[in-house]
Amino acid sequence: MSGRPDAAADRQQVEEDLVRLDAYRSQLGGLVQQRQILIASRQDHLRARESLEGIDRADGATEYLVPLGGEAYVRGRLDRAAPVLLGVGSGVVVEMERPKASELLAQRLGRLDQAMRELEGQIASLDERIQLVSQRLESASRASGSGDDVGGAQG
Repeated sequence: MSGRPDAAADRQQVEEDLVRLDAYRSQLGGLVQQRQILIASRQDHLRARESLEGIDRADGATEYLVPLGGEAYVRGRLDRAAPVLLGVGSGVVVEMERPKASELLAQRLGRLDQAMRELEGQIASLDERIQLVSQRLESASRASGSGDDVGGAQG
């Protein structure tokens, strides 16, 4: 250690900042994963709503490909007056009229958009904290005259 009285405190601050930076980066990774999940869910809900609207616009003779999964489809015609089966969570599916299903999908899209905005705010805030801690570490490295201590502790 150097003869400066602040050297131990400086070293402790650097170590705390390195731990903090690692934690922030881990949190950021989790938030980015959550954002990907929200994006996928939003795309699914939007596709469902657009499909319902497309069915309502099509004539009764239109033939559709109905996905079965595993890239398997069956051809068929849909009864535009038939109710829609919509999942409401926990594996429960409810039968409802098309306008109500479309309205519910629109509400879900609104909630997903709100969640996305909140998540983007959290990501931006965390990114700011990462930048501040990184700048502090860079300053400490320059002040010490070499980056050996800071760079070695990050690895």
